[in-house]
Amino acid sequence: MNKSFTFLGGMLLAFASLAMPVAHAAPEEAVLYKNPSCKCCDKYAEYLREGGFKVSVIADSAQFQRVNKASGVPPSLAGCHALTIDGYVVGGHVPLAAVNKLLTERPAIRGITLAGMPAGSPGMSGTQQKPFEIYAFDGAKAWLYMTQ
Repeated sequence: MNKSFTFLGGMLLAFASLAMPVAHAAPEEAVLYKNPSCKCCDKYAEYLREGGFKVSVIADSAQFQRVNKASGVPPSLAGCHALTIDGYVVGGHVPLAAVNKLLTERPAIRGITLAGMPAGSPGMSGTQQKPFEIYAFDGAKAWLYMTQ
């Protein structure tokens, strides 16, 4: 094969790949800690897998509580599970848009959380009644990170 044709073809491929949008690369591993009897947590893990994440599930109430306490999730903002991902903790049924924003922006915080188990949130049945309020937290401080 002609060497200049091979070189030219390779260059065209390289330039074409630059024009393609770059998708957010999912972390190697995320671990979801949950209560053993909670089924919505399993649905949330599946939701994350469909979004491109590798998710391991640990069904152990004690570990779930330890993760929340160690990461400083404010009790008033805690969800029914805690996800550890790329050095952050994601509490509750946080939508993918917020998880991806966290992993893209990489703010200097401990994590984000969606308090409780809101209807219509990822993994929960029902219809969303109002915008989800996702909070960032770091130590004793928590503030609104985004709404969706």
